Amino acid sequence: MLKLFTKRGFSFALIAILMMGVLAACGSKTAAPDTKTPAAGSSATTTDNKPEPAKELSGTVTASGSSALLPLVKQAATEFMEKNPKVTVNVTAGGSGTGLKNVADGTSDIGNSDIEAGPEYKDKGLVDHVAAIAPFALIVNKDVAIDNITKAQAADIFMGKITNWKDVGGKDAKIVVVHRPDSSGSKALVKQIVLDGKEFTKDGVTQESSGAVATTVAATSGSIGYVDTPYINDTLKALTFEGVAFSKDAIKGGKYPLYGVEHMYTKGEAKDAVKAFIDYITSPDFQGKKVEELKFLPADLLKK
Repeated sequence: MLKLFTKRGFSFALIAILMMGVLAACGSKTAAPDTKTPAAGSSATTTDNKPEPAKELSGTVTASGSSALLPLVKQAATEFMEKNPKVTVNVTAGGSGTGLKNVADGTSDIGNSDIEAGPEYKDKGLVDHVAAIAPFALIVNKDVAIDNITKAQAADIFMGKITNWKDVGGKDAKIVVVHRPDSSGSKALVKQIVLDGKEFTKDGVTQESSGAVATTVAATSGSIGYVDTPYINDTLKALTFEGVAFSKDAIKGGKYPLYGVEHMYTKGEAKDAVKAFIDYITSPDFQGKKVEELKFLPADLLKK
């Protein structure tokens, strides 16, 4: 009897010990964290931390001013709108002075200019973006029997001191000067580079745009004017200046002085579609190919 009790007691004691061990083990386990539930204070799971896709550009960009720069900006606008169909880019001319005034007044997003903004715009918050180098040339009607002109001769013609082509080696024929208005950056450049700041003659014909100057010179016997090289075609003649024709190498080497630096001004730093449009024009792709195809030169041509 004692032996039976002892065996049974031992068995019960062993079972009790084993059960206590199992319960203790179960009590010591900690629940695995739920990786699908964000920790307190966190804003999103790791899958939500991916960068948002770029916002599609939209809106309208307005640019006005230099008619010399117009062909380049219009071509860039066409390409830019093809790549960004929700953006409309409206480009008009009117002269550099008009472009500067418009951007300063907030009438245009971009003011295109052949010349730097003057001191009157110092406090207007204008930011300059150089778009290209624009060579220009003195052009004459095809019946003018000279091919080269000196700076002194050109200055005397534009100031009205020389009025007949025979005085500069041409035929006995009256000289007709075709001007741009005072708001023109091209006129300002000719005044600075050729006339050394002196005043133009009041005689002659005034045209509002570079294209109109080219057309008028081509159609008017004995006429002379000045346009940027994109406007030169086989209906008129471009004169060499001091024996040098316009070219990329001649400008880079300092041998041909007739060129302007083309500016695109914004009021404050450009943003959104305006910034993207200017970035497109100044991008290596556009500068490296399209600029010269349009008969301009890259913006960085003259950098040291």
